[in-house]
Amino acid sequence: MVFYIIGPRTPNTNLIRKNFSVILERTVRELNGESCIELGEVPPVKQQIVCSKSFGQRITELEDIQHAVVMYATRAAEKLREQGSKCRHISIFIATGRYGHEPQYANTASLISEYPTSDTRDIINFAMRGLDSIWRQGYRYAKAGIMLGDFYQSGVAQLDMFSEQLPRANADELMAALDKINKSGLGKIWFAGQGTDNSWLMKREMLLPRYTTCLAELPVVK
Repeated sequence: MVFYIIGPRTPNTNLIRKNFSVILERTVRELNGESCIELGEVPPVKQQIVCSKSFGQRITELEDIQHAVVMYATRAAEKLREQGSKCRHISIFIATGRYGHEPQYANTASLISEYPTSDTRDIINFAMRGLDSIWRQGYRYAKAGIMLGDFYQSGVAQLDMFSEQLPRANADELMAALDKINKSGLGKIWFAGQGTDNSWLMKREMLLPRYTTCLAELPVVK
């Protein structure tokens, strides 16, 4: 048996609140044209993506900086694809420490792609070109990073018909497959430019034990 306690246009909201809930009362008021429930906002698309970290130790060799920049470029490209965007503006920066008596140096290079891209290979290529233009031997570098900007939604950007540069064939499909594999937990695919010796990473001596996320760090009871 169904009991109707409200009319189509003159609901007794006090009765609804008393016998049911505030949520139902607000829903009824919404149905009668009264704004009561705030709509959940969709998270805004980022207008800039930055991937940067200080090194665990000072870097003096170009190869080590290259490994770091490739890692940051890879992560930045992943973030770009996660929000369904492509970019045209790629910046790379490097810097020594700001304190101490060592010689200081910091510089940034910005490059513009002729077409919007979220292809990790493109972003790494631009980052390497930028790094080559600002790298200076003889300094002890403490930090590097990648910045992406000038975003376009995937599938919306128009290409320049007169441009000599065109997106790689099947790039979106390849990147989607790469992301799927790396998120599946079955393995990790990375670009060779990232290297395998990441001794430049941040110091981890003070890292708290990860009992809840890393099986290898679970305490053993003897």
